Amino acid sequence: MEITTGKPSFLRNILVRLLLFGVFIVVVRFAYVVTITGESCNVGDFCFFSLPETFNFVITGTGQGASAAIASNDAVSSSNGQDLYYTSKDWIKAVQFYSSVFQDLVSQGYLAPDSKSLCVETQTGQEVHALKEIGVSDSIGIFKKAFKPLVIKAPQNKIPFDDNTFDFVFSGGGRLDNAPRPLDLASEIVRSLKPGGYVVAHIAATDTYSFNSFLELFNSCKLIKSQEIHGFDSISMPYIREVVLRKEVGILDLKHKGNSVNKCSVPGYKRELVRNSEPLIEQEPLKPWITLKKNIQNIKYLPSMADIRFKNRYVYVDVGARGYGSSIGGWFKKQYPKQNKTFEVYAIEADKAFHEEYELKKKKVTLLPYAAWVRNETLMFEINRDPGKEIDEDDKAKRGMGRIQPAKNSGGIGGRREVNEIQGFDFAEWLKSTVTEKDFVVMKMDVEGTEFDLIPRLFETGAICLIDEIFLECHYNRWQRCCPGERSSKYEKSYGQCLDLFSSLRQSGVLVHQWW
Repeated sequence: MEITTGKPSFLRNILVRLLLFGVFIVVVRFAYVVTITGESCNVGDFCFFSLPETFNFVITGTGQGASAAIASNDAVSSSNGQDLYYTSKDWIKAVQFYSSVFQDLVSQGYLAPDSKSLCVETQTGQEVHALKEIGVSDSIGIFKKAFKPLVIKAPQNKIPFDDNTFDFVFSGGGRLDNAPRPLDLASEIVRSLKPGGYVVAHIAATDTYSFNSFLELFNSCKLIKSQEIHGFDSISMPYIREVVLRKEVGILDLKHKGNSVNKCSVPGYKRELVRNSEPLIEQEPLKPWITLKKNIQNIKYLPSMADIRFKNRYVYVDVGARGYGSSIGGWFKKQYPKQNKTFEVYAIEADKAFHEEYELKKKKVTLLPYAAWVRNETLMFEINRDPGKEIDEDDKAKRGMGRIQPAKNSGGIGGRREVNEIQGFDFAEWLKSTVTEKDFVVMKMDVEGTEFDLIPRLFETGAICLIDEIFLECHYNRWQRCCPGERSSKYEKSYGQCLDLFSSLRQSGVLVHQWW
């Protein structure tokens, strides 16, 4: 009788298939590890499942023979799939980069092994891990979402630690560049930093205006060092500026004391912008309504010459705004380069004929229905209409321009006019109470001759230093459009006096443009 061998053969086939499946799993895992981490599978049982509790490996080549230890259990442990970050090439490359950066800071005396350290806005904690690996063990990171154990959760622009807690605070990757309210974050950094402690930030400031705007965020800190270094990403950010600041007691009080006086001096970095601006029109135009309007094509706007990202707020003040479509909607909203910043808009207009328009349209514009003046007092507001123009009360575009004068001097300047009593306010003092030197302020002024009163008042009070860019229409006895060969009798000033006003502003370091 022949012996049946079907059952043993069946079992043998099952065992062979299981063995082949196991080999397949090992090969797949090996390929995964080599592909993702760039390492061979000769350490523990990492190739098959996960990191053992005592696992540690070293990757060399951080630039000067230094090494970065990655994924040691005391610094990196994960239960939520975060090991994918810890073993990725980008994460390891970032740790290597920051390890090199921190080692340089240690050698320069800005960082020490016993420094209590904080990394702000770090999403996955590469900086924190790099600090721990070079021996700065008391380190932690903050971000809007926790990434334990390296990063804890913190509200935006808030540091959940007491005052004077840290010896060293770091912000890498140009993250301060993209902070929605950089002043709030900078204030929190300074608050949590010990006196004598260091702030080190990697920022993308490429011009003197943005660099100085960044420094102004840190009131009580002194600039120690600034240098350009190679960035982490050679493609998107090949170079980055490393800034070292030290917190010093007394600087904040000194700066505030300096701001309490009225006089101010426009800083040198703003004067540099003036030197790069378009030239003034020195020859009086025969047809100013054409020449000055065309001049807008030559204007070099401040945001086209400098980076404005490190300002706290962005404010546009339209003095003599008239209707919304006149210059706010017709020019500023459409043409002014804002670098994707949202501006607060103030419209100062005394003519009540335009007030309802702002109330109805609700264009996120704050209307001040008063007259900008040199003090708080009652004024007479006079609407003068040019000769030859038909009066159409329903067409606001043809409505005459309004001029102000003290109530006791209500005598008109000829022609057809409408006079109303209005309230004037001290524009310079209002500006000082509304914005600070940390804000980016743009002003357009069209006040029918009152600029010769308002501009000196801005200098007298120091408010001129709060304005970054001015678009000024200067009113003079220009040639009349309606009557060739005749000058307007509405204004006493000459074009030469207007040119002197523009020149004095620029010589003082104020970026001013001729407006029409």
